Amino acid sequence: MTTIEQTLGMTPWPSPREPHAVSRLRSERLARSAKPFLARGGIKGERCPGCRLVPTHCICALRPQVPTQVGMCLLMADIEPLKPSNTGWLIADVVKDTFAFGWARTEVAPGLLALLADPQWQAFVVFPGEFVEPQRVVHELPNRSDPLPAGRCPLFILLDATWPEARKMFRKSPYLNHLPVLSLKPEQVSRYKLRRSKRDDHFCTSEVASLCLDLAGETHAAQTLQAYLEVYTHHYVQAKHQLPPAWDGAEHLQFRDLNPS
Repeated sequence: MTTIEQTLGMTPWPSPREPHAVSRLRSERLARSAKPFLARGGIKGERCPGCRLVPTHCICALRPQVPTQVGMCLLMADIEPLKPSNTGWLIADVVKDTFAFGWARTEVAPGLLALLADPQWQAFVVFPGEFVEPQRVVHELPNRSDPLPAGRCPLFILLDATWPEARKMFRKSPYLNHLPVLSLKPEQVSRYKLRRSKRDDHFCTSEVASLCLDLAGETHAAQTLQAYLEVYTHHYVQAKHQLPPAWDGAEHLQFRDLNPS
């Protein structure tokens, strides 16, 4: 039988799939749950543990990983790692140096504090500048001819939550108060379809990460992550409506152009 990977001319990700930071956080959160997590709406029944889609729509064979000189730190609201529509998972698929921590108002993960103190990283909290003291806000990163202090690599801290939750997280995380705030000014509007927002300038976490990568000069990684999001969204929606994915559709063609076999 011809596999999807053979049809696409792609090498499947090694099996068993090595869990990344978001996957591990999800496992930890599930272990603390008193009852199974049931997502509202969407797909029912069995899901692939690697990509959270139904097995017939699995995209694990497409998992890209693009070398970058940046890091991503996802500070995730309580149930975000459990949601099938969470796009932080896609960031961890693409960017090797992705870290994920659960957020709580009364405590902070020791690993997060250690990461913020690691001298190899210069952390930026990604958040709208209109809600921040002006002296903390930056809109650009130093270019490659003007490196960050002590040769540090940028570490983007993304508050992975709904907008009301993210505002609460920002206000009630004093360990972030000393860090610069990167305020993005994207020209496009969000194309994310799996959750709705009343504002076009609200982006899903994966889209924010893509904008950060682009700002850091990691153009290929930014484009790959955006294309990967489009593929995931297509498969999710098709599965929701019990339709097969279009493996030769626009989303897959764009993704394969960026990641040829």
